[in-house]
Amino acid sequence: MFIAGWEGYVALSDASPLVLPAPRDVLNGLWIERSAIGKHAVATLSVATLGFSLSVTFAFLVSILLYFSGWLRRGMMPLLVASQTVPIVALAPLMVLWFGFGLLPKVLLVILVTFFPMVVSLMAGYASMPRAFRDQLVSMGASKWAVYRRATLPSARAHFFAGLKISATYAIVATIFAEYAGARRGLGIYILSAKNNFRADLVLSAVLVSAVLTLAFLTLIRGIERATGNRFRRNTDA
Repeated sequence: MFIAGWEGYVALSDASPLVLPAPRDVLNGLWIERSAIGKHAVATLSVATLGFSLSVTFAFLVSILLYFSGWLRRGMMPLLVASQTVPIVALAPLMVLWFGFGLLPKVLLVILVTFFPMVVSLMAGYASMPRAFRDQLVSMGASKWAVYRRATLPSARAHFFAGLKISATYAIVATIFAEYAGARRGLGIYILSAKNNFRADLVLSAVLVSAVLTLAFLTLIRGIERATGNRFRRNTDA
């Protein structure tokens, strides 16, 4: 319905394709430029995948540290919250200025943007474990690590996947912002080049591809969640 409304509005308003191309023009531009856009999309996906993977690992390790150390949790949480108040639009050029046009600034930006939702989700998941259950395990002689591994971590599963999905939607966007600020390859630099050449159809083509990449990320995470769900339920029931 949205696509049909867009197509109809362009036809009736006689809008310039330089300002608002019709959906068929966007798809046509995507088909003609499929090879170039595909190469840039692969570069963006590679950076986003690497940064997101490192972010998941880093968030998981930090959540363990925060869980076991109350004073560290009280000291770091305000800093983590403050880190999210810095706008990515201002941060991306600084990253390029500090670390150059290579892989590092883009990966760091993806980590910075996607790290926080996962840590917060994991901490909320840890806190969701019933206190009576934990007390019962402790009374049976379970160590703090055993309580974490056997009860606290499994109870955070749903929260973890929720945070993972939120972060996944940011990963591609953060990568494009970093490329927009300075890169040799990627959808961000392609969008910038198309905008400078007044090719709104190619800008929207690249935006469409970035949306597809984000949906692919989310589909993969949902697949992992579903695939590991049965095993998790069996272990829980056991």
